[in-house]
Amino acid sequence: MSVLVWVEHDAGTVRDATLSAVTAAAKLGEVHALVAGAAVGPVAEAVARIEGVTKVLVADDAAYAQLLAENVAALVVGLMDTHEAFLAPATSHGKNIAPRVAALLDVMQISEVLSIKDASTFTRPIYAGNAIATVSSRDAKKVLTVRATAFAKAAAQGGTAEVVHVPSRGDSGLSRFVESRLAQSERPELTSAKVVVSGGRAFSSAEQFRALIEPLADKLNAAIGASRAAVDAGYAPNDYQVGQTGKIVAPELYVAVGISGAIQHLAGMKESKVIVAINKDADAPVFELADLGLVGDLFELVPELTSKL
Repeated sequence: MSVLVWVEHDAGTVRDATLSAVTAAAKLGEVHALVAGAAVGPVAEAVARIEGVTKVLVADDAAYAQLLAENVAALVVGLMDTHEAFLAPATSHGKNIAPRVAALLDVMQISEVLSIKDASTFTRPIYAGNAIATVSSRDAKKVLTVRATAFAKAAAQGGTAEVVHVPSRGDSGLSRFVESRLAQSERPELTSAKVVVSGGRAFSSAEQFRALIEPLADKLNAAIGASRAAVDAGYAPNDYQVGQTGKIVAPELYVAVGISGAIQHLAGMKESKVIVAINKDADAPVFELADLGLVGDLFELVPELTSKL
């Protein structure tokens, strides 16, 4: 069985989510990685070194420079004659491309796969992660998105995959790129950080959020996250949001400050290895999941914790 894996890359580097996707794909069969973009030679070389990848398919064309889903989906479908499955990490790009591929192939998509039982049986979360469903597909072609935090990362070195250039399908004309506004930060990227410090609505203002969360994150060399309530209130930008409708994280340490523990937030961080919760409400749901808990006023506890680190 040949599996086509979508390579998530940015600014000439391969994203960690791709390494997890390769691990997942290897459970199904031979792994072929698809690199699409403009001037992606260095990315293709890096992917060829990933352990477990046997072939790298490269589509180097200006039509893929901005990774518009309509263009990439047409490219993928054109390659599916020789592949039995298409697999993408459940990132923004992966979630944008995979449904279009499934629709064009007239098959169902299986989303947020957590484990692979066999070539047609998978597990995925339902009800905000409170239950795990086992799904079996009889489709001849499988289209999957996989949750990167559920699979170990493949080794970035050690592979010797063949690099093959494939013809471009060009611009579909269905969409066009207007602009991109990217948040710039020297902090670790949220979805791959080993430590995450998240704040909730209890901070009362954006100024308080920054004044207390940022020094603590600096001490821990952590990425900063936020609950949906904090984002909706304007305390933090959208790209900080952790949860079912935000980013899924699984760091070694997750510090939840002033977060009560709504189901949609817990669904995005419950796989963290160690969870520390700080909240004045001893009955907050987050304490049921936390490994360590501090009950008290965050405006007193956070500065004290920061000063002692």
